Amino acid sequence: MKPVHELLKGRDSTVFQVSPSITVFEALRLLAEHEVGAMIVMDQGKLVGVVSERDYTRKVALQGRNSKETLVADIMTRDVVTVAPGTGTRTCMTLMSQKRIRHLPVVDGANVLGMISIRDILNDIIAGHEQTISQLTSYISS
Repeated sequence: MKPVHELLKGRDSTVFQVSPSITVFEALRLLAEHEVGAMIVMDQGKLVGVVSERDYTRKVALQGRNSKETLVADIMTRDVVTVAPGTGTRTCMTLMSQKRIRHLPVVDGANVLGMISIRDILNDIIAGHEQTISQLTSYISS
């Protein structure tokens, strides 16, 4: 399995982020615009949380709150689990499973490099399996 910095290669280097002071409605608009399920929450250049569709569903919609009045700071996940660029995808998968999370910010010190999702991990696993199958098929055929 690859280190996560390999998963970030070839992507747009933009780290989608929001401020904790914007409304949940605005954050949802940005999630939809960027076609992502979660965004990093930054305050004065510091990672302070992650806000996701799951946060919205559980902390706004199901509680009858108004997304145009509720701030991201009120619903974001504050205890952010992060990984270093050299962390292997298998380790990330285990961590995501244990913590029951779907997104992991990749950080190098205080610098946020990006975020990987469970989909990124699954795509890497599938690509690895396809490569193994191809190699085995080639070996058997020769």
